[in-house]
Amino acid sequence: MKKYFYLVLLCHFFAFAQIPNGYYNNATGSGFTLKTQLYNIVSPHTTLVYGSGLWNLFQTSDVRPDGYVWEIYSNCDFIFGTVASGGQQDDGTLGTVECQRFNKEHTFPKSWFGGQVYPMYSDAFIVMPSDKKDNGLRGNLAYATVNPSVTNNIGNGWRIGSCVTPNYPYGINVFEPADQFKGDFARNYFYVATCYQNAISSWQTLDPSGDTVLDGSSDKVFEQWYLDLLYSWHLADPVSQKEITRNNAIYNVQGNRNPFVDHPEYVAQIWGAFLKTNTFDSTAVSVYPNPTNDHKITIDTNADIDTIQLININGQLMMEVKKPVFENNSYTLENLPQGFYFLKVSNEMQSLTKKVIIN
Repeated sequence: MKKYFYLVLLCHFFAFAQIPNGYYNNATGSGFTLKTQLYNIVSPHTTLVYGSGLWNLFQTSDVRPDGYVWEIYSNCDFIFGTVASGGQQDDGTLGTVECQRFNKEHTFPKSWFGGQVYPMYSDAFIVMPSDKKDNGLRGNLAYATVNPSVTNNIGNGWRIGSCVTPNYPYGINVFEPADQFKGDFARNYFYVATCYQNAISSWQTLDPSGDTVLDGSSDKVFEQWYLDLLYSWHLADPVSQKEITRNNAIYNVQGNRNPFVDHPEYVAQIWGAFLKTNTFDSTAVSVYPNPTNDHKITIDTNADIDTIQLININGQLMMEVKKPVFENNSYTLENLPQGFYFLKVSNEMQSLTKKVIIN
């Protein structure tokens, strides 16, 4: 998720990104062995009270830098707290239009795991604050991509419509979230697949929308089309300081962490053998000099490039150039800080990531 005061938040990265010593010591495998090791690490956790436990947690896990609620579907400035205390958390009234009330959204719909079943029902990695009106419109629709021609006069950029995700085999409507939250939701889903791998194989037929997403297994978990979609969102919207702060706040109360926020590389290490991603031929994009000693690199390609991203080893987006203008098939990034990075170039159909070193 990448918005709001990005440079300021990056300055505070090392103050917040503290993984407890030894937390992942037993995560030594790869593939589904690694997934099971992570399950043993993150599955034991405190079950929160769905009401007060989550309302109280949101005040530290989901607070914007300006003090308002950091909710996922609108651009509203919600105030924390009960209506009686001057806040706008849901009290069973209003919410018929945007910005009246915020409530609790199961980003992984509760009907997909059987309803009010704990600990999933109150797991803070699944439940996030959202505008009540927009939450009701989403219902239990699967997150996926919708035709860009679909417009919406409310919300923060989300759309509802027929799915246009590649290889989507069904015909129901889906909900496409705003770009700045797609990576957050993808990592939520990878967390669910890991934390609840002991139960998730039995969820496939509990809800028709869930059935389009889940494959009935406890290891791969997702249908191929959906795994590819989640991975593409995971790459396109890297881990932000917002997610890191949320991860730490939840850990302080719930006692477990989202490993895919702490270690974004775990996604490929677990599911990499199954991913079907559209990538540029590695010879189609040239990056030089690499390593570089003058804090700049040049990208040469004949391909159409929509976005250039520089991502650090912690998965944070350090730089993004949209619609770059190439001159003689070249584009130069300058004033790059020293470090080891992943350079990602992409368009709507393809992407390519290369390692770069700035000395």
